[in-house]
Amino acid sequence: MKSSNSKLATKIAFLSLLALGSFTSATLHAAEAPVVIASPALDNAKAKGALQTAVFAGGCFWGVEGVFEHVRGVRNVVSGYAGGDKANANYNLVSRGSTGHAEAVQITFDPAEVSYGELLQIFFSVAHDPTQLNRQGPDTGTQYRSAVFYTDATQKKLTEAYVAQLNQAHVFRRDIVTQINALKEFYPAEDYHQNFLQRNPRHPYIVYNDLPKISNLKRIFPAVYVDEPIASNKPTTTK
Repeated sequence: MKSSNSKLATKIAFLSLLALGSFTSATLHAAEAPVVIASPALDNAKAKGALQTAVFAGGCFWGVEGVFEHVRGVRNVVSGYAGGDKANANYNLVSRGSTGHAEAVQITFDPAEVSYGELLQIFFSVAHDPTQLNRQGPDTGTQYRSAVFYTDATQKKLTEAYVAQLNQAHVFRRDIVTQINALKEFYPAEDYHQNFLQRNPRHPYIVYNDLPKISNLKRIFPAVYVDEPIASNKPTTTK
């Protein structure tokens, strides 16, 4: 994504060209087609306990955040940056693609209602295309890479097992390129990025790239889909 000004301007221009028919089918991307995939063979059993967190990167965080805000058992979703250092965890630097950061979301969830494996399944199926390298739809650069940032050994084991399961089943036309990395730190993004989809449901980029993901979530995962998105508790940033 771009900054509040440059990104929005770029994406509005992109959709304006779309309206004028200036893009060919080879260069134009809507939300990536979802792939119906099996549940993880290895997963944690649902059980009461403390809230847990998952951190996923799958392209522009607007859409990924929006998807998980409609998942039953999710208590909070925050857009931010992961993979780099605190000093460069701001959009103006991250958007250059050289900080090591990826646009990511931090998901707080109740393991009694939704398992980590179920979150992985949604992430790989409808939230993004895990076979695209350093890009997602119209957005390109390492900051848009596919990644899972695990917070403990169990998350690492479950993620590695699921990626292996999906690759062995050849459910995608290409191999999964998702990076599996230990989470060093998650840095919340600027305020204007938080709840962007909820606040701007008619924004052309959202309509074209992200609302279809939520429709796919409802269609493919009706058991965990909730119509009313959660009212996420966003940290206040000063960036």
